[in-house]
Amino acid sequence: MSVMQVFGENGEAVSETLSDHNKISAQLKAIGIRLEHWSTPQKFETGAEHEAILAAYQDYIDQLNTEYGFEFVDVSALWPEHPKKSELRAQFASEHRHSDDEVRFFVDGAGLFYFHIDDKVYLVLCEQGDLISVPARTRHWFDMGKNPDFTLIRFFPTRDGWVAESSGDDIATKIPDMDSFVSSLNH
Repeated sequence: MSVMQVFGENGEAVSETLSDHNKISAQLKAIGIRLEHWSTPQKFETGAEHEAILAAYQDYIDQLNTEYGFEFVDVSALWPEHPKKSELRAQFASEHRHSDDEVRFFVDGAGLFYFHIDDKVYLVLCEQGDLISVPARTRHWFDMGKNPDFTLIRFFPTRDGWVAESSGDDIATKIPDMDSFVSSLNH
């Protein structure tokens, strides 16, 4: 189940938590972010061949490549025992932006996107079946938690892949990380 909550730049929640996908999508659309839920009928074991994952979702890939003009697609999969999980978590967990749209499709698992728009930060917990598109130049970051467990398909306009420009803002330190946010949902 996807979840969204809005925080102020000071780290205080300024909205209730939403779990209705249509309401979340509508609020995100109003700030230029696309969130859709697509079917994920194919299940994969941890460590599945990336080629098999891409082949299973080729229709989705073709649709997005046509729509956005992507030239490169890959799979990113992390699990609790991944040897570089801490290093990768740190790489994505500070505010940055890209010169191109960032599009991700969650084949399995979950991750938390943060969007810093004006004086608010939108936390969006994406889960299996969620497609999210972050417009170019949008300040954002991503947290996978201390024990990541997700598989997602990433779309890029060029073979250069993921190129980020740091904003230099330490706002990510003021907003709950994924583990804290998910824990608050369970209380």
